[in-house]
Amino acid sequence: MAERRIGAPDAKNRTVLLDAAERLMLEEGYAAVTSRRVAEKAGLKPQLVHYYFRTMGELYLAVFRRRAEQGLEAQAQALKQPQPLWALWRYSSDPRITAFTVEFMALARHRDELRAEFARYGEMFRERERQAIAEVLARYGIDTSEVPPVVWAVFATSLSRVLVMETALGMSSGHAETLEFVEAWLRQLEGEPLATDDAVTSARA
Repeated sequence: MAERRIGAPDAKNRTVLLDAAERLMLEEGYAAVTSRRVAEKAGLKPQLVHYYFRTMGELYLAVFRRRAEQGLEAQAQALKQPQPLWALWRYSSDPRITAFTVEFMALARHRDELRAEFARYGEMFRERERQAIAEVLARYGIDTSEVPPVVWAVFATSLSRVLVMETALGMSSGHAETLEFVEAWLRQLEGEPLATDDAVTSARA
């Protein structure tokens, strides 16, 4: 039997379906991302979902890889800014990005191929962030012997996820104080934050 044709990866309808799946995940959680709901959200026929993606697993992977690549690009743009630590903090604490990550973490628990891809991109992102933080702290004359740069990278990522998850549960105790502490430290190193650069904003939108 001939292999079923799959729509072109750069087709407009494929992009529309990916956008719809991502919106559903952010608005209602990963459990809402079914072929019927995605097609409905995209304004397309349900059959088109499986024309472009053989399985829902392929759709999940495509959504994740697209956002992960955008994340790497946004990270690279942030590191080029005059205030790289502020730029990285703005990116890592973006509630939409963190919410998306949390949903995929939950989904990856049930799908081995997605879990492997999540780990691959996660390690890549963290290593780039570690290198960048090490360079920036060295530039500012900060001693990293007691607190290695990778610890700062883990701290920033973990903190943003915890704040988003707690906010979704209706918790807010300590949030303002924690943000104030982090931002006071950033001000000591880089001064008051400058306006967000358009390149970083567009890469993470």
